[in-house]
Amino acid sequence: MATQIIMPQLGESIVEGTVVKWLKSKGETIANLEPLLEVETDKVVSEIPSPAEGVLLEIIVPEGTTVKIGTVVAWVGAVGEPIPAGGEVPDTGSTTHKEQQPAAVATTPTLPAPQRELGFISPVVAKITQEHAVDLRQVKGTGTGGRITKKDVLAYLDSRTSQVESPKATIPIWETPADGDLFRPTELVFAKQVALSPVNVTPANVTRDTGTHDTLLPHTTIRKHIADHMLMSKNVAPHVTTVMEADLSKVVAHRTANKAAFERDGANLTYTVYFVAAAVAALKTHPRANSSWSDEGLIVHSAINIGMATSLGEEGLIVPVIKGADGLSLLGIARAVNELAERARGHKLQPEEVKGGTFTITNHGVANSLFATPIINQPQCAILGVGAIQKRVVVIDDSIAIRPMVYLSLSFDHRILDGASADWFLAKVVEVLQNWS
Repeated sequence: MATQIIMPQLGESIVEGTVVKWLKSKGETIANLEPLLEVETDKVVSEIPSPAEGVLLEIIVPEGTTVKIGTVVAWVGAVGEPIPAGGEVPDTGSTTHKEQQPAAVATTPTLPAPQRELGFISPVVAKITQEHAVDLRQVKGTGTGGRITKKDVLAYLDSRTSQVESPKATIPIWETPADGDLFRPTELVFAKQVALSPVNVTPANVTRDTGTHDTLLPHTTIRKHIADHMLMSKNVAPHVTTVMEADLSKVVAHRTANKAAFERDGANLTYTVYFVAAAVAALKTHPRANSSWSDEGLIVHSAINIGMATSLGEEGLIVPVIKGADGLSLLGIARAVNELAERARGHKLQPEEVKGGTFTITNHGVANSLFATPIINQPQCAILGVGAIQKRVVVIDDSIAIRPMVYLSLSFDHRILDGASADWFLAKVVEVLQNWS
């Protein structure tokens, strides 16, 4: 019987995904777990493998279309094998583009028959299962409806101490980039995104009020997400921005003295690391800045998760999140900053790595911008903008001196913070940086 390919759930909070590109055409042969399509969720693009071998019988959801999790997007089966008219699920009467129950998806085909009904098996679970020769019938699912999650499989592997695994199987798949990660976001080239735009238009000359032939570049999915999110934030929260400057003399001295030691520990000690640490200290002192607005009341977050805006060039930007930043040492923050920035620019972030932020930092100074008024990353309370570090002439104790200075701007939700409380928060950031030891 033909196998359904559904829109997978690439994270616990993901509810929909966009088909960015089909890697196979109708009628082409596909191997088990061979990449079949690219899916975008929350600005992260992931390769999705086929859960069965055969040929691609039918593509139900075209490129550029956004559908809910569980929707049937294609069918894979034997050559000439019939599928339900219009792509319906057998015996259910469901129709194309209608949300399907995850249990209708075929389980990973490498498992022996007969099988108990395992429900939806995500691509990453299927890959780990194949790498470690796991019989999923022996794994207890703790996900929604008893679904087997990655954590369930890893917990099972931890408990299977008596089994000797092959050298390759002892290395988690997410630590073997040469073999690829099932959810590895693929490289998105700007020209390719134009071709894959949901709008069925390629770059073309159009005439506007200028009276000349202009070039129309259809919006990419990631650009639409950014536009929607920024517009929503400006419409939802009354934005106010306050600006201060900080003398980074002690930060520069500390970095110069410790950069080599950090490199020996495998971490690049960037200035961003210090700004993250200073923001964490300020959030501890002023927890209202680590909150979200709700109609029922102010939600003060117990966790401090720092998002760091990372530019992807023409593609836009993405905000990976340092989870539990308040529990990390300076070295730990450096490692997290390095890894997330590298993974973001290499399009290797997982969907969950861009969720859960409680405060965001945008280092626009890398492009030599002195200061900016960034837009709040909803539903957070504020965002810290960091300008370019420049040596400037300043007056210290009635004397003229040259110091490495930086402008810091805090855009905040005026429903949550007033001018004074926002200034207290930003002043704490400045205090930490100027008194670094």
